[in-house]
Amino acid sequence: MKIKSTIALLMRCLSGIVIFGLGSFIGPVFGQQKPVNVVVLYSDDQRYNTIHALGNNVIQTPNLDRLVKQGVAFTRAQTMGGMHGALCVPSRAMLHTGRYLNDLQKTGDVIPAEHTTLPEYLQTKGYQTYAIGKWHNDKASFARSYTGGAALYFGGMHFPKDGGQEHPQYVDFDPSGQYTKANQNASTYSSELYANEAIKFLKQQTPTSKPFYCYVAFTSPHDPRTPTEKYRNLYSKEQIPLPANFLPQHPFDNGDLSVRDEKLLPRPLSEAQAKEELALYYGMISELDAQIGRILDELDKQGLTQNTLIVFAGDNGLAVGSHGLLGKQNVYEHSMRVPLIISGPTLPKNQRVDALTYLADIFPTVTSVLGFPNPPTVESQSLLPFIKNPKKPGRQQVYYAYRDLQRAVRTADNWKLIKYNVNQQQTTQLFNLNNDPYETKNLADNSAFGQKKQQLEALLISEMKTYHDALDITKPNWGKQP
Repeated sequence: MKIKSTIALLMRCLSGIVIFGLGSFIGPVFGQQKPVNVVVLYSDDQRYNTIHALGNNVIQTPNLDRLVKQGVAFTRAQTMGGMHGALCVPSRAMLHTGRYLNDLQKTGDVIPAEHTTLPEYLQTKGYQTYAIGKWHNDKASFARSYTGGAALYFGGMHFPKDGGQEHPQYVDFDPSGQYTKANQNASTYSSELYANEAIKFLKQQTPTSKPFYCYVAFTSPHDPRTPTEKYRNLYSKEQIPLPANFLPQHPFDNGDLSVRDEKLLPRPLSEAQAKEELALYYGMISELDAQIGRILDELDKQGLTQNTLIVFAGDNGLAVGSHGLLGKQNVYEHSMRVPLIISGPTLPKNQRVDALTYLADIFPTVTSVLGFPNPPTVESQSLLPFIKNPKKPGRQQVYYAYRDLQRAVRTADNWKLIKYNVNQQQTTQLFNLNNDPYETKNLADNSAFGQKKQQLEALLISEMKTYHDALDITKPNWGKQP
């Protein structure tokens, strides 16, 4: 069995030489051959602190822990926010294009033809590109990005009235790219359905197959929070601890307290309600973890792990009771920070990188590991230098935006400023994340931190210009039209 696996791997490497040509065959990163294939696993609404191996001792995530041990975990990965309540839309556009929030087309719902996507680009390098699960952008960009796919869902979430996570809606891959057929309902739980299709795809690979880019976009742990029975009972709502920043309700109007996510439960939230939501949320993550484990097992079984780059990330975070919120329509840490793990045969194992990173960095990281230059439309930066040297200084700050209501900046030395403008009422928050990681002590009105507040306000103004923000917080009402 071992001999067969070795022969299969050798044949895949030789087929890579044929596909790329001797002149462009991808060479070594750390003195070894680079991976040929790419698997991207993308979760939906999974916040950064939901992996056991990265510090959450309550949650059970043995397979994500396995990825952490096999690869590099970026502990301060971020999304940038969004211009409407569905933050997963720009997040996925940023992932696919390597472009920053304000340089997407409008809100990111449509990825225009002039913005080259990662799978579209890899097709020009001889790749087959295959997608499974959720696509929350336009169908035209999907059609030009992927040469195959299965169990596709063009939408935001599996509403209970449409079958929920238990009977998820999907359409089959349409080679014409039209996708005019009506959705059908599966009889399998969503993440199991997507894992089944990923395993089926991996089993179809042969030693003479083209290298592949396989994107598996789960709809879990997004609500409805209805984990399967096994995982519904995994966590006791009585024993699960509340987050340190739990509040019955948000202390002021942040501009979007009536969005759908926030209407899932009445206010004020009780501790019992928050614990129940967290127990269900953790149950969904553990179920998702089990399905990811099945995909990882199949990669091992097919002898593909040895030449495959694996990326796991979440599209955005979620409050689930933190700050009196349930959703992600805010710029607190629990909503902006996401898990990001990259594993590959040539990459270090069980390594942590604390550099500030964006989800948009995934595109140039993949291409740099594969040994390809980036198309000119990519704006973000490769994380490969930080993989090679985890102590290398990264971005000194990151910027966040939510609609025309909230703007924030976070520094590498863990200070954060958030500004709100709601109905021309402005509010400022200042947090020292070094001793207040859960953002519970607002220092904005403390005169002892007046200079720090001014510094961060100036930094935010600069970052807004750098990232082509249409607003100007120095103007009355931020320059919004009445």
